[in-house]
Amino acid sequence: MRKVKSFIIVLLTFGALLTAGTADARYAAILIDAENGNVLHEIDATHPWYPASLTKVMTLYMAFEALAQGRIGLHDGMSASYHASRQPQSKLGLRAGETLTVEEAILAVITRSANDAAVVLGEHLGGTEEAFAGQMTAKARQLGMYNTRFMNATGLPNNLQVTTSRDLAILAWKIMKNFPNYYPYFASHGFSFKGRELRGINKFTARYPGAEGMKTGFTCGSGFNLMSSALQNGKRLIGIILGGSTSAERYQLMMNMMDAGFSNRYGDGSYRNIDMMTASAAGEPPYQLDCGNHHGIQVASAAGDGNYHRVVNSRPAAKHYRAHKRLRAASGYHRLTAAQKAAAKRGSPSRAKAAQSKRGSVTRTAQKTAAAKKKAVKPAASRKTVKKTKKSK
Repeated sequence: MRKVKSFIIVLLTFGALLTAGTADARYAAILIDAENGNVLHEIDATHPWYPASLTKVMTLYMAFEALAQGRIGLHDGMSASYHASRQPQSKLGLRAGETLTVEEAILAVITRSANDAAVVLGEHLGGTEEAFAGQMTAKARQLGMYNTRFMNATGLPNNLQVTTSRDLAILAWKIMKNFPNYYPYFASHGFSFKGRELRGINKFTARYPGAEGMKTGFTCGSGFNLMSSALQNGKRLIGIILGGSTSAERYQLMMNMMDAGFSNRYGDGSYRNIDMMTASAAGEPPYQLDCGNHHGIQVASAAGDGNYHRVVNSRPAAKHYRAHKRLRAASGYHRLTAAQKAAAKRGSPSRAKAAQSKRGSVTRTAQKTAAAKKKAVKPAASRKTVKKTKKSK
């Protein structure tokens, strides 16, 4: 009987571990029919998520709208600001004052996910990137993206910048419907910029049969994201994957989902349309990967193919900041000298502990000495009283 109980406990433990592993590997996804917006398949499609560089698709929507309205032209020159030139990778490497055309910026954003080109576009359209982000959010509301907020033109980490896979599918669908003349730009595999041939980074566009392109995205918070569209036998599908654990996984998840959609394994989706999906309940986006930093300093690459870069987020989440402060205070790390911190970073726990202990003992000794001196020296008032007493005698 005891053996049976032990066996059951082992099975339950193993099951719990499997469940935990599955929970950690969660992602969000949606697949819709571009003809009518019917939802063929979805996983947590209304759950909040960090958009990463899929943000740039809204930047492009704003540019296409300005082109369609005649406010800008494809061959208009734009000058890079100092702010644009300081953007982290992935980028063209624009210098402050350097110029590029609207069309070059569009192609740089689509094929290379260039952060500097996205900021140049945003500043050209909105005056400042901050003002442009406000315009992006307002446009998102008009399109029916009710759970989306944009804080910049690039998708670089900001804890207030959130979306859902449903909202991003609506964005892709609206671009396709509203700007058929500009939508083909998403199928670009590369472009030439000032004598350089720059290849695209989207492997789905390059490899999947009937792929029409769209956009990749990555930050440590979001995981590996992908927005894709494809056309086979007269049927066009739009897919969104948010939170792949690797670049390869997001492409595989998308291809599997597209394959199932084109082979009608999900049905026709006639029972549910994307416009009828309810908004998500309140919640926070998951922090998907074990890299970067929750309290504002994140390793991120908008290119989405494994290039990590340190980016400072000026609006850290308060709860992560408080947790960090508590851990820091408990460790005593902030009391170490620069040399002791360097020793700790070199990977020697014993040296770090010894350094901390040494610093603590020095502090305690200094405190004891100060207390002894304070005790030994009598107050000025009492000394005067002693002198007067002697004189009277």
